[in-house]
Amino acid sequence: MQTQLIGQILLSTKVITEQDLTQALRLQEETSGLVGQALLRLGALTEDVLMAALSDQLGMPVLDPAQAPKDAVRYEQAIAVLQISPRWFLGQSAAVWISENNGQQVLNVVARDILNPGIQEKIECQWYYAAVQQGKDSLGPVQYWLSENQFIERCLYYITESLGLTAKDSDDLQDTARLKEMAEEAPVIDFVNNMFATALKDSASDIHVEPFEHDFKVRYRIDGVLHTRQKEPRGLFDAITSRVKLLSGMDIAERRLPQDGRQTIRFAGHAIDLRVSSLPGSWGESLVLRLLKKEGELPDLQGLGLTGRANMVMTELTQNPNGVILVTGPTGSGKSTTLYRCLQQLNNGITKIISIEDPVEYDMDGVVQIQTKAEIGYTFAKGLRAILRQDPDIIMVGEIRDGETATIAAQAALTGHLVLSTVHTNSSLAAIARLNDLGLEPYMIAAAVRGLAAQRLVRRLCASCAVPDTDGEGENMLRRMAKSGLIIDEELNQAPAWHKPVGCAECNNTGYSGRVAVFEVVAIDDDLRDAVIEGAHMAKLVKIARKKGFQTLLEDGLLKARQGMTTADEVLRVCGAEQPQAD
Repeated sequence: MQTQLIGQILLSTKVITEQDLTQALRLQEETSGLVGQALLRLGALTEDVLMAALSDQLGMPVLDPAQAPKDAVRYEQAIAVLQISPRWFLGQSAAVWISENNGQQVLNVVARDILNPGIQEKIECQWYYAAVQQGKDSLGPVQYWLSENQFIERCLYYITESLGLTAKDSDDLQDTARLKEMAEEAPVIDFVNNMFATALKDSASDIHVEPFEHDFKVRYRIDGVLHTRQKEPRGLFDAITSRVKLLSGMDIAERRLPQDGRQTIRFAGHAIDLRVSSLPGSWGESLVLRLLKKEGELPDLQGLGLTGRANMVMTELTQNPNGVILVTGPTGSGKSTTLYRCLQQLNNGITKIISIEDPVEYDMDGVVQIQTKAEIGYTFAKGLRAILRQDPDIIMVGEIRDGETATIAAQAALTGHLVLSTVHTNSSLAAIARLNDLGLEPYMIAAAVRGLAAQRLVRRLCASCAVPDTDGEGENMLRRMAKSGLIIDEELNQAPAWHKPVGCAECNNTGYSGRVAVFEVVAIDDDLRDAVIEGAHMAKLVKIARKKGFQTLLEDGLLKARQGMTTADEVLRVCGAEQPQAD
């Protein structure tokens, strides 16, 4: 029975589309490569999906890089046993090492084209020749492995290093044509694609590529915390940065000044908004990549973490026919996701909704979404003025950054529009002072603003390994904080469910998986409105809000920890232990 072609296997399992396969076959003709590699270069699928399909097709196991040697010596020793020139392995993009199995030495082989008969024939011939030389029982079988391109490239680097070929002419690295050539090489494309695949698989928000004297690190921000997953030879760095710059529309020849780049790319069948920042440092440019999937399911507000009184207040606020609702918090705290979910609830088909964003992070049916373009002067303020001539009912402004945008948003609210936006402040009520700093008069703030929300993201405990925490420290802490002003609501009448992290394979031994938001939400009622007009300071605003049951970020977080969603330590790490005090 004839083996089914890999392209047809992937097509039959709906991993790729007919269009993907057609483009890959065309690329294969141009490059004389493999169909699977062509699909990877096109971003039609991820390497782990391809490896699994190839394993099923060929009956060949997939190598776990953790089981392979992590130093050059083992590869050099195997090459010496085979008595094959290291340059031959470089030319074939292949690597070998020896492992022990039941008292026998097994020769492990990885290669970019593992089925190449020329590779197999030469390696097997030399291995069995070595067996004859050393005694037939000393050397065992040859084991061929399917392997990720990134691992193969690391092996090849060790071989190159052993030959003393790692030094490059500095003039080559400065040459733009050379940088472009390096960026288009298959190993470099594979490396960058693997970074994207790892980030998407682990739900990382950012990728950090950081150069040092002898190597560079690739770190992923997962659930708000950086994890170092790769440490690679320094010789690969310039090609990697050039590839990322090309993808994001940056100038690859400019390495002395900071740059920002943005591009929508296709990866693993998804449209990804790629935002890149480069910052020149002592050992080269530090890159930070943010990947945003432009489509996908948004969790509802309760799924985000908006529960209890905060959920009730926010729901009431979004039912207002006009006014400004602001969500505050630092970059990466989930503000945009909360606004998008509010828009989804308001998107009933009979209201006109327009958003202006930088960038458009989610594509939403029924909403007219506008992308700002600062380079041509199309700012939030200019776009907002144009939106008001489009007869909208609801407007979302990605961020209020300046006085002009703040003024137009307030005027839009006063003329019958519901405006949702974000600002950067540390708490919800601090947004009032921020608007005042931007030039809005207190009477304008009081008249336009309907409600304020602040949020942070804390890591969720891993459902697979979290265990009950019965030492009672959490309850004691809540009681102590209650004496200093912590609001204890009706949820404390329920039995506590404190848990603590352990760590398992499901959560990469961190004890946490995913994140949940903690909120503080306040509606601007008549009492607060009067205080704003009077120019009251923060302590008085907090005191008035407290009378209506206002809870802080810290309080909401600790209640979520008591319910077993997260831990008190995680809440204190993100929110701090300081409570806003009322006078």
